Amino acid sequence: MFENAFNNIDKALRAEEGTASELDYTEQTSWVLFLKYLDDLEVERADVAELENRDYTPILDAPHQWKHWAAPKTAAGAFDHNRALTGDDLISFVNTDLFPYLARFRDSATGPDTIEYKIGEIFTEIVNKFRSGYILRDVLEIIDGLNFNTQDAKHELSDLYETRIKKMGNAGRNGGEYYTPRPLIRAMIQVTDPKIGETIYDGAVGSAGFLCEAYSHMRPKAQGPEDFETLQKRTFYGQEKKSLAYIIGIMNMVLHGIETPNIVHTNTLNENVMDIQEKDRFDIVLANPPFGGGERKEVQQNFPIRSGETAYLFLQHFIRKLKAGGRGAVVIKNTFLSNSDNASVALRKELLESCNLHTVLDCPQGTFQGAGVKTVVLFFRKGSPTQRTWFYQLDPGRSMGKTNPLNDDDLAEFVELQAGFATGEKSWIVEADSLDEATFDLSVKNPNAPEAEALRSPEAIIDDMLARDAETAAILEDIRGML
Repeated sequence: MFENAFNNIDKALRAEEGTASELDYTEQTSWVLFLKYLDDLEVERADVAELENRDYTPILDAPHQWKHWAAPKTAAGAFDHNRALTGDDLISFVNTDLFPYLARFRDSATGPDTIEYKIGEIFTEIVNKFRSGYILRDVLEIIDGLNFNTQDAKHELSDLYETRIKKMGNAGRNGGEYYTPRPLIRAMIQVTDPKIGETIYDGAVGSAGFLCEAYSHMRPKAQGPEDFETLQKRTFYGQEKKSLAYIIGIMNMVLHGIETPNIVHTNTLNENVMDIQEKDRFDIVLANPPFGGGERKEVQQNFPIRSGETAYLFLQHFIRKLKAGGRGAVVIKNTFLSNSDNASVALRKELLESCNLHTVLDCPQGTFQGAGVKTVVLFFRKGSPTQRTWFYQLDPGRSMGKTNPLNDDDLAEFVELQAGFATGEKSWIVEADSLDEATFDLSVKNPNAPEAEALRSPEAIIDDMLARDAETAAILEDIRGML
């Protein structure tokens, strides 16, 4: 049912001239889904209030509630076509009344961790791209048929939404910023093994894949209402610079079951890392910061090691955001391990001296679809210097790509061997005291890989070809004799 609904939404959006790509489809679906979710949340809160014999004041006033403008019903519960706005009237209401009304919640909210603030932030940043009120009406009626009232429904919807995010990630370079392969995220979470009561942070949250997967990992371990409330309100934190990613991240967490995500819409790198205090720190950092980029010089001033590489600034931020003893798992370009520029050397030195870089996962080319770089995952614990680092060279035995993406089985051996830092053909240990103190080079050089067979000489290849030709000629002569 839900899959058909999403397919029908895509079909409608392909006919909408205001939406041109998977990014647009996801963005526009997201704001409509969010308002439907908000309506279901209001109904649930009203029901709870009634059971507890207390009053409930809705977040939205009547004209702007879903049941009044998006899906008005008759007394019998059927869709009321006479009251439903459509065509130019619907577009006018959304653009000049609904969006401005929702945007004002940002100013009136009591804090950024409230649902009211999330409403205001989303509708301050997003733009309605529907130009046809008839197509928007079709989409509203499809989404009105969805519900968020059960965990099973939310689970199915979250899977479909993840598929949509993945499609968006495959649509182009910009979309790829929002999607980290979920099998890789799950392996990173298995290694860091977050516990209920610990806080988890992603300062480059994107579509919130790390936070959603961490919630899915921890949710079955909740023992009662107190644990569940801890997961809902005091566990997952994120920051995101880009408007579309912020909206998608909020919606993704909502669909995974987190009612009011603690995601802040801000440029993480604007924070001076020297001003970070203990109250600002977290137990676990899980992240895949953007590569390349190039922040302005005034932003680079916030970091002791200045660099035009955005990921290097994020790594400094993550180290300082961890509590003493805190654990980090961060994706970064593999060139970080060996680049000889001053910033790379200084950052490797800081990481090795301030943290125990216990594991490096070397990912194969094509792990990130559409990205032309190889990556590694750094696993570290803050508070003590590195003594030795365990390396694992991931080799799925096939070329990675859109039709052969990374899967959980590909990472099973890594997770199993990492627990005991076992060495083998794909894994080895580098002692910190063996590193060059001038460069701290950590290049991925597997000493246990089987040696490649030596290439044959040209003369040997020619001799082999002549021998095969003679054998073929003899066979043909035998066949001639039979004719």
